[in-house]
Amino acid sequence: MNLSKLACITMLCSASVVSLSSFAQNAQLEDVVKAGEKINESASQSQEKINGFSDVIVSKVQEFKTVNKEVDGLNIYNGQLKKQIDNQLAELSALSSSIEQVSIIERQISPLMARMITTLEQFVALDVPFLAEERSNRISSLYSMLERADIAVSEKFRRVLEAYQVEVDYGRTIEAYTGLLEVDGSEQNVDFLRIGRVSFIYQTRGGSSAGLWDTETKTWTQLPASYRSDINKGLRIARKQLAPDLVVIPLNIADASK
Repeated sequence: MNLSKLACITMLCSASVVSLSSFAQNAQLEDVVKAGEKINESASQSQEKINGFSDVIVSKVQEFKTVNKEVDGLNIYNGQLKKQIDNQLAELSALSSSIEQVSIIERQISPLMARMITTLEQFVALDVPFLAEERSNRISSLYSMLERADIAVSEKFRRVLEAYQVEVDYGRTIEAYTGLLEVDGSEQNVDFLRIGRVSFIYQTRGGSSAGLWDTETKTWTQLPASYRSDINKGLRIARKQLAPDLVVIPLNIADASK
C-alpha cells in the first residue's frame, strides 16, 4: 500500500514536472514567436524606411542628372554668348574708329559741298537759260540747306548730287513748257522747246514769232517762218502728243574754233 501511494505520488510529481517543463517550453516559444514578430515588424519598418530612402535617392539622382543637363546646356549657351559679346566688342571698336573717321570726313565734306554748289551756280549762269527760276531756286535751296543743323551731312551731300544729276539729265531730254518772254518790246506768253542743251527755241502762241537762243551772243535770234511746222511738231513730241519723229530745227552750238 505504501509502495503504491509512493509510486502514484512519484508519477504525479513526474507529470507535474513534465507539465511544468512543457509550460516553460511553451512560454519560451511564445516569447520567441513574439520576439520574431517584433523583429519582423521592425524589419518591415526598416524595409519601408529603406524603400523610402531608395525612392528619395532615385529622385535625387534624377534631379542631379537633370541639373547636369541644364548645366551643360548653360555652358554651351554661355560659350555662344561669349562669342557674341566678343564680336560685339570688335564691332564697337570698329564703329568707334569709323565715328572718328566720319568726324574727319564731315569737316572735309562741308567745304567740298559749298564749292560744288558754287560751281553748279556758275554753270547754270553760263548755261542755256531754260527753266531759269526753277534752277535758281534749287541752288538757293542748297545754300540754305548747308546752314541747317537738323539735316545730316549724308543727306546734304545726297541732295547736292541729286541737283547735279538733274542738270545732267537736262542734256539728254526733250522738254516743252510755257513762260513769259519779252518779244518785240512786250512781255508775251510763249512756248519754249528745249532739246537737250543743243537747241532752245521759243514760239509765240499764235506762231507769229519764233527765236533761237544764241550761245555766242547770249541773246535770242529770230527764226524764219519756215521752221514753224517743225517747231510745232517738236512741241507736240515733247508733250508726248506725237510719237518721236525727225524734226528739222537749228542748233545753238557755239563755234568751237572761236
